[in-house]
Amino acid sequence: MTMSISKYSMGVGDRFGLEGVAQLRAFQAAKHRGVAITPVWNKSNREHSLIGTRPEDVRAEAEAAVKSCQWRDAYFVDADHIGLATVDKFLASSDFFTIDVADSIGKSASDAAIAEYVADMQRFAGALRIPGVAEPVTVTAASLQAIAAKYLFAVEEAGRIYRHIAQAKGEGNFVTEVSFDEANTPQTPAELFFILAAAARQKIPVATVAPKFTGEFLKGIDYVGDSQRFAREFDEDLAVLAFARQTFGLPASLKLSIHSGSDKFSLYPIIHRAIKKADAGLHLKTAGTTWLEEVIGLAAAGGDGLAFVKALYREAYGRYEEMAKPYLTVISINRTVLPTPAEVDSFSAQDYVQTLEHNQACKRFNIHFRQMVHISFRLAAEKQAQYLALLKSNRASIESHVTDNILKRHIEPLFLGTGG
Repeated sequence: MTMSISKYSMGVGDRFGLEGVAQLRAFQAAKHRGVAITPVWNKSNREHSLIGTRPEDVRAEAEAAVKSCQWRDAYFVDADHIGLATVDKFLASSDFFTIDVADSIGKSASDAAIAEYVADMQRFAGALRIPGVAEPVTVTAASLQAIAAKYLFAVEEAGRIYRHIAQAKGEGNFVTEVSFDEANTPQTPAELFFILAAAARQKIPVATVAPKFTGEFLKGIDYVGDSQRFAREFDEDLAVLAFARQTFGLPASLKLSIHSGSDKFSLYPIIHRAIKKADAGLHLKTAGTTWLEEVIGLAAAGGDGLAFVKALYREAYGRYEEMAKPYLTVISINRTVLPTPAEVDSFSAQDYVQTLEHNQACKRFNIHFRQMVHISFRLAAEKQAQYLALLKSNRASIESHVTDNILKRHIEPLFLGTGG
């Protein structure tokens, strides 16, 4: 029996591994309201390296949360953004693999492979009509050649990674996602269709695909871009996936995955309407907002917790380049409007929370401060004993923030069509 993922799923990251129960409570609340969403705990090799954790720690956290909450439904552990160089350490503990081939886009496949692919795709030459896409796609030998030159090697690389995983775990024993979201430019609907064609030719059972969408999906803040253009693009991508499933025999579970999906509040109503209209599935990947809710919980608790997060900001401010370097493509921080450490030192608990918490109606909220704190989790890792002790002594404050963030800010508007 091939392992598959449910219609709706959500990736939840947890930098320090203590919030699994608080996260799972949000999924339980959704289930009680009639919507089943599969939790997928995700953590990348980069995050493990910065914090000093291991993939098996994520598996242990997930299993402990499932046992504590008596969760009877499916759940997964995601080897997030892996390639051939990093996948081996995830093989034993993961059953969901996000194969990231964005760095391979633009690398050239062999002339023979390109020629064979173009010849195979010639059956779509002319005006290709995809149900749900307004304009027919004009397919020529030249356009196929261009798509192959840009994407074929990347899909071949995904095939190599998939087969490496399958050799170790056995086919059908894990869920496969292919990610292109960190590309420089969005994929058009036509490109996405022919990328999926190439994936089918590689015999990759793609369960979720993460394209790059129009606009900016930055860490921990709302969508930056033309939301109406995104809406049109998202509708067309859903149509492409439905047509590709039928045309190429891809898995019935194939659905779109949105990376850096946390806090994209302006898009959630758009996405909700689109997936309901198309009766389509969705995977939303979040990560660092659980870390931010820990910081908010500590700030709200006052005392030693507030003192710790103030000191953390002071150090992050002084080490900006070091903190920002791994995330330059997914942050946009205007340092001229960051509060100074001296200003933050003067904050009350409420001031700190209001400056950091993603409440766009609050005048104190500062998206640059939020991004700065978002990328500074490694500083807490450097003081891990002190930080974990604070997390454990402030459970009530932190857990309520973690659960409410996932349930009220994400699950309700996106999957339930309420709240937000």
